[in-house]
Amino acid sequence: MFVYLLRCSDNSLYCGWTTDLEKRIEAHNSGRGAKYTKNRRPVELVYYEECESKSAAMKREWFIKHKMTREEKLKLISNMI
Repeated sequence: MFVYLLRCSDNSLYCGWTTDLEKRIEAHNSGRGAKYTKNRRPVELVYYEECESKSAAMKREWFIKHKMTREEKLKLISNMI
């Protein structure tokens, strides 16, 4: 399982979780990924982390989406590079 951050064409960030990063990014870029990203394509994978289980991935996604500021998310991204 993976938690990931995408940078959308409008420079916004989108967080999600998946079992297959490559397929999920393809889905987002083809308009089948999420309502949020559909009109913000193309998207670019800028961060990901592996999780032990679906439950752990969902909890981490929730934390990133609801508890982290944009600045904190950008710091995560910069640490990935």
